[in-house]
Amino acid sequence: MRDELIERLIMHTYKNPSFLLNNKTDDEKIIIEGSKLMKKEKLIAVRADTNTNHFPEHSHDYVEIIYMYKGTKTNIINDETVVLNEGDILFMTQNCRQENLPSTDQDIAVNFVVLPHFFEKALEMLNSEESLLHSFIIQCLRGDNGKSSYLHFKVLDVLPVQNLIENLIWNLLDDSQEQRNINETTMGLILLQLLSHIDDLDYNGDDSSLIFHVLKYIEAHFAGGSLTELSQMLFYDFNALSKQIKKLTGKTYTDLVQEKRISHACFLLESTNLGISEISQLVGYENISYFHRVFRKFHCMSPKKYRDKTVTK
Repeated sequence: MRDELIERLIMHTYKNPSFLLNNKTDDEKIIIEGSKLMKKEKLIAVRADTNTNHFPEHSHDYVEIIYMYKGTKTNIINDETVVLNEGDILFMTQNCRQENLPSTDQDIAVNFVVLPHFFEKALEMLNSEESLLHSFIIQCLRGDNGKSSYLHFKVLDVLPVQNLIENLIWNLLDDSQEQRNINETTMGLILLQLLSHIDDLDYNGDDSSLIFHVLKYIEAHFAGGSLTELSQMLFYDFNALSKQIKKLTGKTYTDLVQEKRISHACFLLESTNLGISEISQLVGYENISYFHRVFRKFHCMSPKKYRDKTVTK
């Protein structure tokens, strides 16, 4: 990211963060309101974080995105220590408890203050391929699961993400009404890029953490993974993990794998000219007759009919 952009952002940012501490609840909890950080009727704002002092535990009524421009910053989020290094991106949902530890003047972050409604267009862009993991992350950003959580992406070497973040900052500093659609689309592109680098993601969300790791595994290994391998990776007893997945999702591990396999098969049917037999193999079904049977269970039609129907839309 170019230094002149950060210099302009620092000039644009109100320097004293102490005014944010004024809003306390009866039990002395600090809640930072997005309305204090963005103009009226705006859904997103950007500011430089050059504060080097300790900032006490607080929460937000908005989604906060932190981009680590330079150096390192350490936060305590929901009682976990999270270290942000250069190029990292951190999403924190509403009501996350966050404490900022002291840093130096060489440690500079960029904070995005985002109201959940801003993500609507961005999240629609993720629906080109149905994904259980995508849906889970969408729920986190919207706050649909009623829990506070964070998503930590370590993407310094992912150039498209770095470029898109820079573009978003430029556009927000421009602050013209015409940029709103561009900003929402840019956020969608950022999420699409980030979700293609799931291996670079850390997640925390109380009880949902287990399900995140299960869905992350299925996303990467739906064609050839197994519950046995997953239980070993997570240091879980096989039967205990099976029961916990059922308890937390209402579905078995096999159900979740089949959903992912069929959703990816639909994506391939719609977007490629691959033969149905090849698609069956790619999504993990060596027996094409069984693939047809499972596909019909989900869509009440054959893969060929599904392709014909979607192509003619």
